Amino acid sequence: MLGRMYDNQTCPVARALEVVGERWTILIVRDALFGTTRFDDFRANLGVARNVLSNRLQTLVEADVLDRVVYQQRPPRYEYQLTERGRALAPVVMSLMDWGTQQLGADGPGRALTHHGCGGRAQVQVGCSRCAERLDSRQIDTRPTGRPAPDR
Repeated sequence: MLGRMYDNQTCPVARALEVVGERWTILIVRDALFGTTRFDDFRANLGVARNVLSNRLQTLVEADVLDRVVYQQRPPRYEYQLTERGRALAPVVMSLMDWGTQQLGADGPGRALTHHGCGGRAQVQVGCSRCAERLDSRQIDTRPTGRPAPDR
C-alpha cells in the first residue's frame, strides 16, 4: 500500500490511508458495501487486473476489512465479506460519493442512497456529541486527545 511519507507519522488519516488509500482499494470497499462478494464480480465491475485485485483483496483481509470465506468446496472457491471494520467504512464511501457528485458533477447515472425503511435520502453528517448541532469544518477545533477541551 502507501509508504509513509514521514517516519514519525502518527496521524490517524495517514494510518487509514495505508489500508484504504490506494484507488482500487476504496473502489473494492465501495463495491463490497453494495453487495459484491466474489473475485470475478469485483473484476467485472472494476476492470482491474487480476494480480492487482488479488493483492488488494489480500491487503483488506490482512487489515480485517474483509473476511475470505469458502463458499464452494470442490474446487475451493472463496468470497469476500465485509467485517465490522469494513462496514464502518460506509460513511467514508458515502461522503466521497456525495462530495464527488456535488463538487465534481455526475458523469453518469450515479447512485441514490436511500433508507430502505422509509425511502428518505441517506446522509452523512458531522455533529456535536454534546448538543447534536450539525457542524462544518469552520466550527471544529482540533487538539491532541487526552487533553481537556478549552473552556468557552
